[in-house]
Amino acid sequence: MTLQQRPTDKAFAPEYQGALGSLSVNSSLTDVLAKGLEELRAAERAGRPGDVARCGLAVAEAYRRLGRVTDADRAWKASYRAARSAGDTGAMAWALWSGGTLARQKGSLALAYRLLGLAAGLGERGGDVVVRGYSLAGLAETGRIQGDYQAVGELHEQLLAEARRRGEARHTVWALEGIAQMHRNTGSYDRALALFEEAADTAARADDRRGRAWALRGIADVVSVRDGDVDRALALLAEAESVCREMKLSSALAYNHKMRGNVRYRAARYARARDDYALALAEFREMAEPRGTALARLGLAKSLARLGRDPAETAAELADLRETLDRIGLRHARDMVDRATEELGVGPLPAEDTDAEGAAAR
Repeated sequence: MTLQQRPTDKAFAPEYQGALGSLSVNSSLTDVLAKGLEELRAAERAGRPGDVARCGLAVAEAYRRLGRVTDADRAWKASYRAARSAGDTGAMAWALWSGGTLARQKGSLALAYRLLGLAAGLGERGGDVVVRGYSLAGLAETGRIQGDYQAVGELHEQLLAEARRRGEARHTVWALEGIAQMHRNTGSYDRALALFEEAADTAARADDRRGRAWALRGIADVVSVRDGDVDRALALLAEAESVCREMKLSSALAYNHKMRGNVRYRAARYARARDDYALALAEFREMAEPRGTALARLGLAKSLARLGRDPAETAAELADLRETLDRIGLRHARDMVDRATEELGVGPLPAEDTDAEGAAAR
């Protein structure tokens, strides 16, 4: 029986544990942080390291999603130390998962692979199938954002099957969106749209507002690039934006604004696109999120070029972006710079012919 033929379980947030287990997946992140810090201090005063670890995990995730990366880094490490002190293998795995997810958000992809791999191993050893699944999903997503679709496509499908079998709606939505994104990036727009729409429907039935907001962003992207339907795309993004603001989803909001820039750029509304990209760039920089920063810079550079910027300045910007994306290891995004160079007619970029070392690394 397919997922659509059976009632979908309500989404839950397994990173909210212990005293925070009653929190909803849709809880505002500011509320999660306030409650998490309150319970964390109580656990510290009572000398309960296991509870310190569990509460610290929620605190770390709230900080991370709010874009407070320094606080998030400190929190996940403290959670891991408390879990190790308590001898709690599962809590150690969850802390490492949080740290690996943060590393990916910060563009430290090698560290993300290492921490998420350790988390998956601890989850398996401790018999916690959920943290194992989330950690493997983190590894798959890290490979996907690098553009290594061949390596992680099968893992995405495997994790989707596992999530459906266990009735984990939130994880099902994540996997559907990841597979949809790979289809979108390789030009299979019909398949991508069907998967994004299934993800949005699954999230709605499971009351997963965060997952639905991301799915709506994906739908908007496809209807914009495939159909040129600007009005529908902007309406979908506006709906998703309202959820991001209500739940204080800083990263999702910034990616929403960047996508709004994409939609308007494709429609040759370059001045409005410029403003959208500039807003997203400021938001990503405030969160110290290098991948989003680079993508917003690329959109802004293309918009400014269309509005008459000096081609030499555009070429210099694209060359710097190419170096940045090579350093992070984002192959798909790096290819976007090459396409932008050709589209705008500003190549070859500075040092392009002598970039043998970068080509070999890629």
